[in-house]
Amino acid sequence: MAGPARPQFVLFGSSIVQMSFGHGGWGATLAEIYARKADIVLRGYFGWNSRRALQVLDQVFPKDAALQPSLVIVYFGGNDSMGPHSSGLGPHVPLPEYIENMKKIVTHLQSLSKQTRVIVLSCPPVNEAKIRENKSEFLSEVVRTNELCQSYSEACIELCQEMGVKVVDLFTALQKRDDWMEACFTDGIHLSAEGSKIIVGEILMVLNKADWEPCLHWKSMPTEFAEDSPYDLVAADGKTTLNPSDWTYHLENQWD
Repeated sequence: MAGPARPQFVLFGSSIVQMSFGHGGWGATLAEIYARKADIVLRGYFGWNSRRALQVLDQVFPKDAALQPSLVIVYFGGNDSMGPHSSGLGPHVPLPEYIENMKKIVTHLQSLSKQTRVIVLSCPPVNEAKIRENKSEFLSEVVRTNELCQSYSEACIELCQEMGVKVVDLFTALQKRDDWMEACFTDGIHLSAEGSKIIVGEILMVLNKADWEPCLHWKSMPTEFAEDSPYDLVAADGKTTLNPSDWTYHLENQWD
């Protein structure tokens, strides 16, 4: 591990997490925003549901780890909410079991340390027409509907509210754009850069409003090696230097 140790933010979930460093993804954007403040650690698994997450939970988040994450952003639900296959195979998880699984996942994450915070992302909507267009000869029919997505999203939000856990309502957030069906997805399911921007904004809003100590919003966190140095860039007066540690001009968006 490269030192010194920074706070760790772990992204844990299915393909929306695994792919979050591509296509201008929300994971990559968080890594850029939190440069020199926190390490964004990717633990995403394409196609997984909450059942598979539970199988590896102790391996991904061992309770005896020397360094525990400061924040875990967890997302499962899109695959769980798929319609069941007649064979009994596939990622579908009945809604009551999904809720129990998410409760176990969140409870485990909360037990890692007193300083470990959790944010849950609820199931986002999908572009049903786009999904139907993208049929594959290698896959059985994919049954994904917004009716199912909404029911899993609402159940997840209700669970988080009962547990006192921060939650982002992705089902509602993405649909605030009038053109969300075309703008927010690459294939009707996975997020485009525009969809990822919405997620980043929602996560930062939660972090800014949370009464956590220490605060995990990027503007409140210390910057690593931020002291002034005579080796910094020379100012226009030719006599002083400019400390670039917290410059943000290079960010595509000036995030709050």
